[in-house]
Amino acid sequence: MSVAQQVLAVNDDLPIRTAGAVHSGKVRSVYWLSAADSQRLIEQKGYPLRSDAPLAVMVISDRISAFDCIWHGEGGLHGVPGKGAALNAIANHWFGRFRDQGLADSHIVDIPHPFVWIVQKARPVMIEAIARQFITGSMWRAYAKGEREFCGIQLPDGLEANQSLPELLITPSTKGILRGIPGVPEADDVNITRANIADNYQAFGFSSATDIHRYETLLKEGFSVISRDLAAIDQVFVDTKFEFGYVTDANGDEKLIYMDEVGTPDSSRIWDGQSLRHGDIVENSKEGFRQFLLNYFPDADILLNKNRMLEREALARDNALPLEAMQDISATYTGIAETITGKKIALSDDPKAEITDILNDEYGLIV
Repeated sequence: MSVAQQVLAVNDDLPIRTAGAVHSGKVRSVYWLSAADSQRLIEQKGYPLRSDAPLAVMVISDRISAFDCIWHGEGGLHGVPGKGAALNAIANHWFGRFRDQGLADSHIVDIPHPFVWIVQKARPVMIEAIARQFITGSMWRAYAKGEREFCGIQLPDGLEANQSLPELLITPSTKGILRGIPGVPEADDVNITRANIADNYQAFGFSSATDIHRYETLLKEGFSVISRDLAAIDQVFVDTKFEFGYVTDANGDEKLIYMDEVGTPDSSRIWDGQSLRHGDIVENSKEGFRQFLLNYFPDADILLNKNRMLEREALARDNALPLEAMQDISATYTGIAETITGKKIALSDDPKAEITDILNDEYGLIV
């Protein structure tokens, strides 16, 4: 069994019975189930949901995305071994910790396989909120060029790269293209202010103005839970992305939940604590892979300049990265997952066959 065969690169072609087209993102694919299959599973599995709650099967891949492109390695390696299972394991862990702390539920209702979630369909809040404890990455690059205002928040002069911020900074941006909101450009992933959200809360998907405070509380307390837990294993939580949505619970009440993923190497920066104390930045997240790409290609501006997107896509398509680089990022993902969860990340010999067998034998979802 070659390493390439252990990687799940294509995850939108599984023979899962669906109620419509499969939605495939950069890393995950979503299979929307029929009303009949959703109701059957809720009854058979005893999920604590309304009988008519819509469900989906969400399958993660081992693909790696950076700078809005999918990258591949030598030898037909179209993903990072262990990456998908590591991401799911970490997100599962943090969502569980949030429930333990009485914060909020997530969209996950069942975990049939390390690559698979059964999720309740949520109505998303159209905001991606980045919580930042340090100034680094794109924020530092903008700050170094003279920018001082970020999402309506003014930063002082004199900050240095990778310095801790005076307080946790929340920098929200739009999720998708939102139209007709005063002061908000009609483009994906544009920075917004709290005032934008408060003045147009319904346009961003909030059910009430008071839910803005609830969202901020869940964001900050969720960050605090992860930060404390990581500190206990000598890891530093630098920043992360949060996404939220609404579901209807078994009593028919609407509630705000965490969704997508959180605290993973894909959605966060995590630094090694011991190295940081010695003045070095050792990334335990995808940021290490981004830095590799910036150093590997002679013209780093292609990766940073949005006006050179066609060149960037060609770069990703036409260059198989060294196997060593793919193995390094695999070690980063599986290593931090095992450190956080305390459990081994095992590679599947044939992940697609395993997923198909489980969803057929135990869930009756294979056509």
